[in-house]
Amino acid sequence: MAFVFAFFIYIVAIHPGIDLKENIHAPVVETQSAADEDVDVSKVAEPWVANDDMVKHGKKLFAQNCAMCHGAEGKGDGPAGQALNPPPRNLVEGPWKKGGGFVGWYTVVTEGLPGTSMAAYGHLKSVDRWALVQFIDSITNAKVKEDPKKVAEFAKSAK
Repeated sequence: MAFVFAFFIYIVAIHPGIDLKENIHAPVVETQSAADEDVDVSKVAEPWVANDDMVKHGKKLFAQNCAMCHGAEGKGDGPAGQALNPPPRNLVEGPWKKGGGFVGWYTVVTEGLPGTSMAAYGHLKSVDRWALVQFIDSITNAKVKEDPKKVAEFAKSAK
């Protein structure tokens, strides 16, 4: 018992301690880029019509909700996607399984894809889902020609 007490006194009072050679740096202050700025899209009357503010808002939503699986650039290489089978879709390259385009993307974002790990995001506001669709359209190389009238018809009835 005396040995334990002596060892304790040595550690607490006599031992000089261990230098872990920690390099303490000043914290890095992140700057907010123009694309990350908050954009108010609540007053956008037709969120399915091309709009830079919707794309910016969609980029922010993508980073919050989608990048974990689809990757920061939408290439299907996100950290959570590594464990998914089938792997997340590369949104930059085609072809699209469900037809692509605004109607197809909106439907997939809203309902998910049965038999895959693509979850439904119907809990997001409609304008937010349209913002995601506009962002996907801005990054994809597999653009789909669509009739704007059909998109507008779909959008007005979409939930």
